[in-house]
Amino acid sequence: MKVLIAGGAGFIGSTVASACLDDGIEPVILDSLCTGRAEFTRGRTFYRGDISDGALLDRIFAEHPEIGAVLHAAALIVVPESVSQPLRYYRENVAKSLDLLEHVIRNGVTRYVFSSSAAIYRAGADFSVDESSPLAPASPYARTKAMMETVLADTAEATGLRALSLRYFNPVGADPLLRTGLQLPRPTHALGRLIDAWTEGGEFLITGTGWPTRDGSGVRDYVHVWDLARAHVRALRRFDEILPAGGSRSVEAVNLGTGDGTTVRELVAAFTETVGPVRTRDAPPRPGDGAGAFTRGTRARLLLDWKPEYSVADGIRDAVRWCRIRDELLGLRRPARHLQLHASDGR
Repeated sequence: MKVLIAGGAGFIGSTVASACLDDGIEPVILDSLCTGRAEFTRGRTFYRGDISDGALLDRIFAEHPEIGAVLHAAALIVVPESVSQPLRYYRENVAKSLDLLEHVIRNGVTRYVFSSSAAIYRAGADFSVDESSPLAPASPYARTKAMMETVLADTAEATGLRALSLRYFNPVGADPLLRTGLQLPRPTHALGRLIDAWTEGGEFLITGTGWPTRDGSGVRDYVHVWDLARAHVRALRRFDEILPAGGSRSVEAVNLGTGDGTTVRELVAAFTETVGPVRTRDAPPRPGDGAGAFTRGTRARLLLDWKPEYSVADGIRDAVRWCRIRDELLGLRRPARHLQLHASDGR
């Protein structure tokens, strides 16, 4: 079996590609390398190009008629950037995704796995959500994900498309074999900023400290990226059981999280225990930020036969291990101090 992974040179897409290879599924990668890395495609079938390039898509499907599913992981993902550049986000995440979807349908592929986000939810009083929770995306980024889920539902109603939306919570860590990891030299998510502050002797800003959570900082569901990758493999393997051709349902959504809410202050404490202390400072929330959420429910276990195996501490350790080799592997120029990772990480 082959799967086309749009965005397969990015952090999550490349990790999913590794999990597919480990399970005997051959990934065919399409990526513009806007944020992805060519290094993550070595030894894999790779086409460099845009997901809206119909001629390129036609060529890929012609050269790989065994492609039985498409995994759409190509998107811009930085929430504050989406607030300041909404047109760019709607163009890249929605307009081009419409083109991709049209090209996929034209080439006769009906299995579609979409990388969605838990940012589309309105959390309950306890900050937990399940797949039936109300939607209230609070940023242009989140709205692009909600829009695409609507597009997929409408398209499935009118065509033979079957679409499975995997709603990610907060990915952390790296491929445990260190084949891939977060490629950005200046990550914007909490764990990446924690590692930067620790290695460079700077401060970690706890952005948003007045939320109605147990300690005032935002609450997140930190799920290891390798657990996410395994869930994608399960989704591909069980796709026809979840959404059988000609069945009564043609779309489904599944949350991918641990089921545990961890506040940002608790993440700092886990980082200190696992790696070492880091200086912190309270700061206002960033544009588009919210209090956060964590998943509840059992749909992932029931439909995918999946549950997380890695802890937050595992995610921290693997992220640090990846940072030790990332700059050299990807040819990034960083201050020498950034490379002096010396903590005992238990690996």
